[in-house]
Amino acid sequence: MSTPAPGAVLRGAVDLSSLRNRPTAPPDAGAPAAGQPPASRLVFDVTDADFGQVLELSRTVPVVVDLWAEWCGPCKQLSPILEKLVDELGGRLVLAKVDVDANPQLAQSFRAQSIPLVVALVAGQPVQLFTGAVPEAQVREVFTQLLQLAAQHGVTGTVPVEGAETDGEASAPALPPLHQAAFDAIEAGDYDAAARAYEQALSENPRDEDAKAGLAQVHLLSRVQHLDLAAARAAAAAGPRDVDAQFAVADLDLAGGHVDDAFGRLLDLFAALPSEERAPVRERLLELFGVVGDADPRVIRARGRLASLLF
Repeated sequence: MSTPAPGAVLRGAVDLSSLRNRPTAPPDAGAPAAGQPPASRLVFDVTDADFGQVLELSRTVPVVVDLWAEWCGPCKQLSPILEKLVDELGGRLVLAKVDVDANPQLAQSFRAQSIPLVVALVAGQPVQLFTGAVPEAQVREVFTQLLQLAAQHGVTGTVPVEGAETDGEASAPALPPLHQAAFDAIEAGDYDAAARAYEQALSENPRDEDAKAGLAQVHLLSRVQHLDLAAARAAAAAGPRDVDAQFAVADLDLAGGHVDDAFGRLLDLFAALPSEERAPVRERLLELFGVVGDADPRVIRARGRLASLLF
C-alpha cells in the first residue's frame, strides 16, 4: 500500500486521450448539462461512455476517481471514507466512482493493477493519489494537498450542494489564514507572495506539513514558468555537468509528470560530480522529493539510490 501526495505532477502517469473525445452516452431524462456530474452532485458513478463529462468537470473542480469492484473488501472499507470527506468539503471536490469490472477501458487507462486505486483529475490531467485502504487521516491530508495543487493550476470552483444553506455561510472548513493567502497569491500568479505566506506559516509552526509541501510546489512553479523546454534540453545536453542546466530540465520533467526522469537526471549528476560539489544537487533532490511526497514509491527508490551514492 502506498500513499503518495499528489505534488505538482499533472501529466505522464496516465494517458486519457482516448477517452477525452469519446462521445458520451445518450443522457437520461433529467440528466445534468455537460460539465456537471452525471449523477448526484458530489458522489456519482461514471462509465467508459460518459467519462468525457468528468474530464470537462475537472477544469472547474478537482475530481477524485475511486476505482473499485464489488468483490473488493478494501474498496468497501475505503469508499465510505472518501464519500464522507468529499461531503465535508462541501463541493470543493467531487467523487467519481468507477466499477473496474464494468468499465475495462477506464481500468486500463488508469493502469489499475490493484484496487482500490484512487486518482484525481485537475484541469483534465491525472494526478496519482494512493492505492489501498488508506486511513481517514491520510486521505484527509492527501485531499488537502490536492486542493492546494488544484489552486496552483487555477481549478478553484465548487459544485453546488443540494440542500445546502444559501445564506452565504461557507460549507467547507476555512483554510488557515496564511494558507488562504498563499492560495490567493497563487491564483494571482504571484509566487513570491505565496512563498512568503508559506514561509511565515512554517515560522509559526515548523511542523506544518501542508505549508512545507506548498512551499516546495510554489518554488517549482516559479522556476519553470519562464523556461523553454527545447532550450533547456539543449543546454543540458551541451553541459552534462552544468548544474543549473540539469536543474532546469529536472524541474521541467517533474512539473510535466516525468518523475523518474527528473530524479534519474539529478542522481546521475550527483554521481558524476566530485564530493565537494554535490551539496546543491542533494538539496534540490530533497526539495523535489517533498513536491512528490515522501511515501511515493518513486521517491523511496530515488532516496535509496541517493543513500547508496552517499555511503
